[in-house]
Parts: sequence; structure tokens; C-alpha cells
Amino acid sequence: MRIIILGGGPCGLGAAWRLQELGHMDWALYEQGRDWGGLAGSEQDSEGFWWDYGGHVLFAHYRYFERLMAKLLDESDGWVSHRRESWIWIRNRFVAYPLQRNIRQLPREALWQCLQGLLEIHNTPLAAPPRHFDEWIEANFGRGLADCFMRPYNLKVWAHPLEEMDWNWIGERVAPTDLASVLQSLVFEKEERTWGPNAQFRFPRIGGTGSIWRALAASLPENQCFLGKRAVTVDPAKKTLRFEDGSTDGYDRLISSIPLDQLLALIEGDSSLPRRTGLTHTATHVVGLALNGNPPEELADKCWMYFPESDCPFYRVTVFSNYSRNNVPDADRFWSLLLEISEDTKTAVTDHQPEKVIDSAIQGTLNTHLIADRSSIHHAWHRRLPYGYPVPTVGRDAELFPLLRKLENQGILSRGRFGAWRYEVGNMDHSLMQGVECVNSLLDMGEELSLWYPEIVNAPHPSGAKR
Repeated sequence: MRIIILGGGPCGLGAAWRLQELGHMDWALYEQGRDWGGLAGSEQDSEGFWWDYGGHVLFAHYRYFERLMAKLLDESDGWVSHRRESWIWIRNRFVAYPLQRNIRQLPREALWQCLQGLLEIHNTPLAAPPRHFDEWIEANFGRGLADCFMRPYNLKVWAHPLEEMDWNWIGERVAPTDLASVLQSLVFEKEERTWGPNAQFRFPRIGGTGSIWRALAASLPENQCFLGKRAVTVDPAKKTLRFEDGSTDGYDRLISSIPLDQLLALIEGDSSLPRRTGLTHTATHVVGLALNGNPPEELADKCWMYFPESDCPFYRVTVFSNYSRNNVPDADRFWSLLLEISEDTKTAVTDHQPEKVIDSAIQGTLNTHLIADRSSIHHAWHRRLPYGYPVPTVGRDAELFPLLRKLENQGILSRGRFGAWRYEVGNMDHSLMQGVECVNSLLDMGEELSLWYPEIVNAPHPSGAKR
């Protein structure tokens, strides 16, 4: 069986690694970009600063993934380990995340509104399952927390009406509310900051997150991995790909990790597959600020921060130089911030011009007191990622699942963050394991648990055990 892999992000590289590991040598991997890693990649600018394509952190739901990471980067010197310090900038102050477990840090009026909302849902729970994400928010957090944080923050992240989004994707991604725990934290003035699967995480010491994927690609046969190869057509009947440079390749099975809507647009010939879908996604602007000096004391130990309010365009900011001293050329002279801004690709509410995006982001850092003045900025870096988040809309699965099956019937397996379009299994470890499990399935070595059963792979396991 000849297997072609399209896309050199975590999913495509995971598939190639697994094929190599199993001794199945008839494969090729094609990536249209100039480097490996896809949306999980990194780049170094002309001034020597490293930037990730988003605020990535490494934590795992799988033992297989952890073992692979240990092989790729030296366990003793290749990683920097961190205890998560995530915060929310709200009401002109930093409050520890998750907010629902730290509402005592809010002003009294806001605190009472949040507590009143929690009491209301405790006394009068929703009688029927929520119809959409917005209804789920209020049913689980109450009106106070919903209006204070959950609604404005999620509108910033998703750039999409919350009433049009499903809520079944949530799983471990949102801290649950428990009235007793909230009251306990108020009475005993207890701060809760350890919730979540990424309470402990690690980061590559050198080269940003992209160094992981460059190391993985370097461990694969050079004559089977190709950069700068952009596919322009896929013919499912003839099982061939044609590339922009005029070359072609044939396959028995195609594993595609490029965005599903882009894949459908490449398909030619007599096919029952649609050319368009109702699937929705955001675009992401990533702005890096290279800064002179050292982080102010208030940011010296912070990892990332959430920004729900309208005084800034970004929804999340990472103190990127805190992840590794090597993310800046000289940690005694510089530090850095990584800012993320979502864009609705349907309405294009954000101007695409980099200068305007950067200026708006800088003004936001001034408004939220991340920096004191513009003179501290050494330079700015910007990337627009046309695909940021696959939006889990109401009705997504009813369209997505039959489409994935139709593609499989024609020898094409669409996997990965945007290949499978399932945000709930769209982290780096999920994406890599989708590639690994896809190969396992093709070679009769196992089933695809991550793709079809995210509630299993994302569920807490006894004693922190991983699959």
C-alpha cells in the first residue's frame, strides 16, 4: 500500500513517524510551506527573536506522545518545565484563572453579581439540555459570570455568535463550577490556580515549539519528506496528486491534514463529494512585541493572560520570554510578549493590514498596562494565520461525519486540527495521535480513538494515567 501524506504539521508528521516505526516504507510526505510544524510551527525573525504561531504549551493525554517527545528533544537539557501561571485581566486588575474559583479577587459589586448568578442556577437548574453554547454558559456559570467573563471572552476567541455554537466540545477545556468550592474559597480566602490538564507544562529550551517538529522531520528519511510542494489537484478515481510545480504522485491511500475545505476544493473528476461546506473557522493574527529591558515585576512569573474586555483587541497574551530565555537573543536586555487576535473569516471584522493590527495591539497593551509606553518596544512581528480555530457550530457533526466517511470510501483520510475539523481534539498531542492512529487503522493495528471518541481521550484517568 502506497500512502501519501499531505501536510507537514503534527498530524502529518505523526503519520510519517508511525509508518517508519512500523517498517512500512512505501510513503511520502508533502508540505507546501518552507518549514515543518504547520500551525504549531515557529520562526526566528531577523533580530534573533523566536515566535510561535500562537500561545502553544506542551502537555499530553497520551503516553505514546510523551515517549516520542523524550526521543525528539533531550530530557535533561531540551526542555524547560513550568508551573502554569495563568491570569485574567478584568476590572483593571489581574485575577487568577479560573475566574469562577477566584471571584473573591473581583470588586465587591462584581463579586456579588457572580455569586448571585451561581445561587440562581443552584436553586433553579436548567430543566432541559442547553440548545447552544450561550445557553450552556449561563446554565453552568450563572448570569453574573457569564456577563463578566464567559460571554465577552468567548466572543473574542471565536469571533462567532455563541448562539450558533454547540457545547459538546467543552470537556476538560472549561473549569466546572461548584457552589460549595466557590463559597469555601470566599470564606477561607483560598486561591485556586491548579485546575486543568496544563497545570504543569514544558517548552523547548531552544527554537520555540517548532523545534519539536523540525526534530521529528529530521529523524525521517530525507528522500521521502518534501517541503515547498503545494498540491493543486487530487483525483480520487485515478488516485493521483498533481503539484504546483507540475509533478505528480500516485497513492493507494491519502492521509490529508490540510484544511478540509481546501481539500475538497482540490478534488477533480466525477465525484459525489461537495466542493463547499457549511464548516466555519476563524483566522488568527499573532503579534509579537520584542521589548527592551526586563518584564515588570507583575509579569515576571506569569505564563499567559486572558483579556475579555473591550479595551484591547487580543484575547490572550503570553509572556513568551518567560517560557525560555532563548526566545530572545539576550535575556538580560530583552523580553517579549505574544498576542493573539481572532478574526471572523465570514464578516472580516478585523482589518487585514498588518500595520493597523499591530498598532491596535500595541494600544491594547498600553490600555491594559502590560507595557508602560511605546518607547520600550524594540520592534514588532506579525503573522496572519488564515486558519485559527475550527468553530464547533450547531449541526457541525451532522455535516462533518458523513463527509469524512465519504472521503474514506474514496481512499482519502482527512485528519488533524483542520483536516478532521474537531476542535475538541485539536491540540498538538491530539493532532499527532490522529496521524498515528490513522496509520494504525490503515495497517490493521488499532482503531482511531482520538478522532471518534474525544470524550475518552480527554477524560481524567486514574492517578493521572495516560493512554
